[in-house]
Amino acid sequence: MFDFTPGPEPVDPTPQVEAHLIATFGDPTGRAGVTFVGADRIEVLRFGPDGTGVVRYATLGMSRAPMADPSAALADPVAGPRAELVLSVRGGHDSVLRPLAVLAATPQVEGLVIAPGAGLDLGGPLWEDAAFHAVLVAEPGGLVPDLPLQPPADPVRFLPLLPMTPAEAAWKRAQGAEALQEKWLQHGTDLRDPNRRAVPLG
Repeated sequence: MFDFTPGPEPVDPTPQVEAHLIATFGDPTGRAGVTFVGADRIEVLRFGPDGTGVVRYATLGMSRAPMADPSAALADPVAGPRAELVLSVRGGHDSVLRPLAVLAATPQVEGLVIAPGAGLDLGGPLWEDAAFHAVLVAEPGGLVPDLPLQPPADPVRFLPLLPMTPAEAAWKRAQGAEALQEKWLQHGTDLRDPNRRAVPLG
């Protein structure tokens, strides 16, 4: 006789994630939702502007399931990396909502594991008339702390997105994420400035 021991039930941390974001940024000033074929609904919450004019956009729903290695034979429904995306931009650009939702849906739709150091190409402007067509995924923890979940579920990490111009994205592909971040640091680049130009890459 076979004895099948049921595994842990899948966890939906979405309500906890929303409460965590509100505890960090305050009440949302807007929200929108997008549903994609083959994926659960993704919402994007807008927070701010804050006292310096910066608006934060955070995805909600990407962490509903752990990201799975596309080469894995069987995806674990509980354990595995979970994340949401956060973009900070001065002045606010609400046309960024759909591109952010598209990025947040890619782990479900394409089996992509989004991790720090990755460059994500949008195939178009990050928001209407933006000079940025890609983003660099930065290290989490600085802006929004990780959200612990009941083990064996991994904590939810909040990954900042740093807009890249086409020239910067090409530099990143050739030289690596660390080299690009060093260039930004050397030149005191304000990555929240929606009108900034590409950093000198010579």
